[in-house]
Amino acid sequence: MMCGAPSAVQPATAETQDIADQVRSQLEEKENKKFPVFKAVSFKSQVVAGTNYFIKVHVGDEDFVHLRVFKSLPHENKPLTLSNYQTNKAKHDELSYF
Repeated sequence: MMCGAPSAVQPATAETQDIADQVRSQLEEKENKKFPVFKAVSFKSQVVAGTNYFIKVHVGDEDFVHLRVFKSLPHENKPLTLSNYQTNKAKHDELSYF
């Protein structure tokens, strides 16, 4: 992958689910609601001065959210950050670069 260019969309992995789980509380606080389900479905990544993860997450029924999570470089020792998100997404909605 080229630095700065996002990867192709891939099926979610255990690592992707772990990343989503670590920012779940940030999303629930911003949305002022608890999600009954929080299952990462797919993702793409972008190497910058750290890594942006774009993750499609199933949150129950036919509802999905798209997350942008920033993972800083290891030597910075910072927690994962929910940089942005999009709600009201459907299963067929393309995971966007936002």
